[in-house]
Amino acid sequence: MADQRLFHVQKADEIELAPPTGLGDRVSGLRRRTLVGRHVGSVHTGFALCALAAGGRVDTHLHSTEQSFYVLSGTPVVTIDGHAYRLAPYECGLLPVGVPHAWASDADAEATWLEMNAPAPRLSGPPDTFWTGEPPAGTDATTPDIRDPRTRTFFRLGSGEMEVDNLKIGAAVDAPTVSASMATALLTYSGIAVKMLVDSRLGAVLHTMFMVEYQPGGVAQPHDHPLEETYHMLEGEVDAMADGDAFTLRPGDIFWTGVGCIHAFYNTSQSRVRWLETQSPQPPANHSYRFNRDWDYLADQLDRRNSR
Repeated sequence: MADQRLFHVQKADEIELAPPTGLGDRVSGLRRRTLVGRHVGSVHTGFALCALAAGGRVDTHLHSTEQSFYVLSGTPVVTIDGHAYRLAPYECGLLPVGVPHAWASDADAEATWLEMNAPAPRLSGPPDTFWTGEPPAGTDATTPDIRDPRTRTFFRLGSGEMEVDNLKIGAAVDAPTVSASMATALLTYSGIAVKMLVDSRLGAVLHTMFMVEYQPGGVAQPHDHPLEETYHMLEGEVDAMADGDAFTLRPGDIFWTGVGCIHAFYNTSQSRVRWLETQSPQPPANHSYRFNRDWDYLADQLDRRNSR
């Protein structure tokens, strides 16, 4: 029997949003497309692109899945447990399992965001989404205070937070948008920078969301994981490989890798590359990466010993 395909690539010009079916008057002005889900072989990831037209709304509902979001454009209002928050581009947040929430957009501007569900929503059988019948999101909203522990399920990726040079000096006590710690630190290696956005510190238990940036020459050698990953390209272009297939990813493209898919990235351009990435389920405490080169080295050592 042929091996199941363990990855999925969808180019930006192939993505068409459409109004969801079967929701009646519970939504107005919503267009959506599931980019990664059970239809591509995923069981842990439901990743979608959403657009809410000017004056649009999504009535109050909740999910039996864990959900996070990342705002791409506009200033949508999300109402969580009756509190309305006005969001902005580069802001993200967590919607824990079973938490009622609703969406609304400004009367004169469309809003777009990326949406992540873990595990992947069902294609049939019992529902994953439940409508509460409460009033939809209002417009009397406040900007989330990222430093306030009462709004700890939100995060804002501020300007310069992916720049290593900006982190070499101390900051004033009132400067950070979030308290500095190892959990919020910028991880850099091999020309790659990683900034966690949604993870256990925000209360997520089923998935993570983070920003990845490759400098020119940045490389992630072939490897795989005991989890699924999704990548939404935001800036630049990067050469990628998945189970022997090679392709180039550009802004708006989607790439998904399943458990055991051997993949790699190479920034051969002269510009930085940035994408939003999710992992589901959350990585284990150890052995979340399996690099081919480590096991190739072991195989070579064993061959040498056995050939003596």
